Amino acid sequence: MTTLDVLYFAWLRERVGVPKERIETAAATVRELVGELAAKDEWHAAAFSDMAAVRVAVDQELSPLDAPIKGAREVAFFPPMTGG
Repeated sequence: MTTLDVLYFAWLRERVGVPKERIETAAATVRELVGELAAKDEWHAAAFSDMAAVRVAVDQELSPLDAPIKGAREVAFFPPMTGG
């Protein structure tokens, strides 16, 4: 099991209802973590219902969904950034 902080930004934070939570997970990748989080309740399920609209950072580095999370301290979820 890995203990890590999960951070939510923008509309993801609004859907989940908290900006941050500490969780214990058996997930090996971000994709597996998303599956665990989405199964928690309807708010998490709504936040992760369209992963094409979500970006991920593992320990503050942009990461793909297949990125490993073993040894990570933090996983952050946020919408795509726009310039301008």
